[in-house]
Amino acid sequence: MIAIYAERLAERGHEVVVVSQPMARPTWRDHLRSFVKYGRLEVGSEAPASHLDGLKIPHRVLERARPVVDSDVPDADVIIATWWETAEWVAALSKKKGAKAHFIQHHEVFDYMPKERVKATWRLPLHKITISQWLVDSAREEYGDTHVTCVPNSVDTRQFHAPLRGRQPVPTVGLLYSSVPWKGCDISLAALSLASRKIPGIQLVSFGANPLPDSLPLPAGTKYHHNPPQDQLRDIYASCDVWLCGSREEGFGLPILEAMACRTPVIATPAGAAPELLKSGGGLLVRPEDPEDMSRAILKICDTSDAEWAAMSAQAHATAVSYTWADATDRFEQGLRRAIERHRAGEL
Repeated sequence: MIAIYAERLAERGHEVVVVSQPMARPTWRDHLRSFVKYGRLEVGSEAPASHLDGLKIPHRVLERARPVVDSDVPDADVIIATWWETAEWVAALSKKKGAKAHFIQHHEVFDYMPKERVKATWRLPLHKITISQWLVDSAREEYGDTHVTCVPNSVDTRQFHAPLRGRQPVPTVGLLYSSVPWKGCDISLAALSLASRKIPGIQLVSFGANPLPDSLPLPAGTKYHHNPPQDQLRDIYASCDVWLCGSREEGFGLPILEAMACRTPVIATPAGAAPELLKSGGGLLVRPEDPEDMSRAILKICDTSDAEWAAMSAQAHATAVSYTWADATDRFEQGLRRAIERHRAGEL
């Protein structure tokens, strides 16, 4: 998202500079930790790929991992933090660096983070730009900030698309695999296990960034795609009759929109933007932490008539294409202008 907005703002004539820390190269300790977690040793010394690679705008990479200071960034009209630590750094910069904004893509108060420090960044005098209504609500209800710009994510329909189709000969369910607890894969897998008692032979298709750990195995016969190329994702989504998103917490939940763009109905818990994305149909919203409710939703979609499934598929696609990057960039740009207005008014 950061790379997309940087390039799209530059295309509109704004002068954009991205400043980042160098990507860390894996150490032998990292390799051993991976071996313990995934049961295999993947040795390599190259830094992982970044979405900032190949940006068509100036990109300054710091010489080492450290806080950003005044000398690292140009004088500007506005400067944008993109993570809670960078919010601390941006708050400390001089006024010459511009109005201060914070692009927030998640409520980053995770168990493995210094929670009180993270919470404190929500109270810094930075104009917030968020990606879903629940983050807007969090800013207001938990931190007393009512001046927040909401910019829902979009999806590139040149990358994520699929032709009209019917259902698969074998009922097929998909999910994005992650062992991170808040992603809720355990909920989705438990729901699928319950559904399989009523639909023998139901097929699971999944993809993920990591090898599969022993702690959260996939059912036998699962078609698992480990770190597939981006141009293969649409085929994975389009091979499914329904896509599961059992997240306990999300900033947005982009796989929901990607699956819908590929004409695949979605079953999701009310995390991130799921309530907004599914309010017009195109899938079903289920109760959180409730595999039984998700299982009933799987059975419901798999038991629909061909015409009913086609209508749900069409609504999913219609919802996805209604979220355009042009609209999102308009809103993001408006958020930046609002930050400048508040800066000039002395609010920030």
